[in-house]
Amino acid sequence: MNFLDSRIARGLVLVAALIIGGCATQGEIAPTADSAPQAPAGATSSSTRSAPMSVLRSYAMDRVLEDRILALNPEQISADDVKNTLAKAPAPRIMLLHGGVYPVHLIMVSAGRFLTTMGYPEDRIRHPGDNRWSHSPYEPSAQITGLVAWYYEHDGMRPMMIGHSQGGIQAIKVLYDLVGRFDSAIKVWNPLTDSAEERTSIVDPLIGVDRPVVGLTVCYVSAVGAGGAALLLPNQWNMADKMHTIPDSVDEFTGFSIGLDLIAWTLPGVNETTQFKRTRNAQVRSVVLPASYNHITVPIVHDLARDEGTRRWIEAFKPTQADRSTPPDGNGVLWAADVWHSVKRHWAIEAQTLVRARRAALGAM
Repeated sequence: MNFLDSRIARGLVLVAALIIGGCATQGEIAPTADSAPQAPAGATSSSTRSAPMSVLRSYAMDRVLEDRILALNPEQISADDVKNTLAKAPAPRIMLLHGGVYPVHLIMVSAGRFLTTMGYPEDRIRHPGDNRWSHSPYEPSAQITGLVAWYYEHDGMRPMMIGHSQGGIQAIKVLYDLVGRFDSAIKVWNPLTDSAEERTSIVDPLIGVDRPVVGLTVCYVSAVGAGGAALLLPNQWNMADKMHTIPDSVDEFTGFSIGLDLIAWTLPGVNETTQFKRTRNAQVRSVVLPASYNHITVPIVHDLARDEGTRRWIEAFKPTQADRSTPPDGNGVLWAADVWHSVKRHWAIEAQTLVRARRAALGAM
C-alpha cells in the first residue's frame, strides 16, 4: 500500500464513523516539495485584471500543434490523442469539490490522481495558491464563482467542476451564482492572494471586452451522490428546490445517482430522485450508477488507471454506446469512465476554441 492509499484508508475509517455533510471542519493536504503551485498563464500575485489579448499571446504553440489540436474529434479522443496532442496543449482548470466531513477531501485526492494518471496535467487541478486538490462545500459559493471568473480570465479556457456529495450541491449552487440567482454582482476571487479583488468583471481573454462575473459559463460540471441529507444543512437550504434543475451557465452537466443511496436519498431506477433537467439550453444527462456502488467511496478510483485492462476499457468508453460492454470490476468504474470521457471532450473543445481565438486575434495584429 502506497502513501496515498494508506492516507485514504485511514481517512475512510473516520468517514465511516460520521455522516457525510455533518461537520463543518475543512482539512487540506499540505503542498509537496515536488509539486509547487503554479499560477495560470499571465497571472501575477497582485490584482490581476488582464490586458486585452495578453493571454492569447502568452501560450507558446507552434502551427503544427495548433493544427493537430484543431484536427481532434472531441467525441472520440483516444489515448494517443491525449498523450501526443492534448498533453502538449493548454488545459482548462478542473475544480474538484469534496463532501463535508473531514477527512473526505482525501477521497477527491484519489479522483484527482485518477485524472492525472490518465493524462491530465496535475497543475491544472491543484489550487495555484495553496496546492490543495479540492474545495470545501463550506467555502462560500460566491468565492468559488469568483475563482471561475479569475481562471477563465487568466487561462483563456472555461473551467470544469466535479463534485461529490455535498460538493456536488455546491457545484450546482455555483451554476446558480453564475446566472445571478443569489446576487446580481459577484467579485472576482484571486487564488494567489486568497482574497476578493475589488471588481465584479473580467477582461474576456478571447475577445478583449469587459464582462461581468455574473453571466459567465463553465464548460462541464458533474455531481455524484448530491442531495438528500445534506440539503437539511443551513448552508444548503437554498438549494432544496433547485438541486435537480440545471441553469444555462454550463454547456454539459452530468448528474450521477447511485441506484440505492441512503445518504443522497436516491431510489433504484429512473425517478424524481435520480433525474436532472435543464431550464433551457444546457446539455443535461442523468446517469444511474449500480446500487452496489458506495456513496462514500465512489470517487476512490486512482487505482483504476493503473490496471492495464481497466484503463483500456475506460479509454474506449463512450456514454452514448447502446450495447455497453460489461465494465471491469471495481466500485466507481462507470463513474470514472464517464467523467474521463467528458473531461477529454471538453479539454479538446476548449483548446480548439483557444487556438481559433489566437489565430483570429493575433493573425489580424
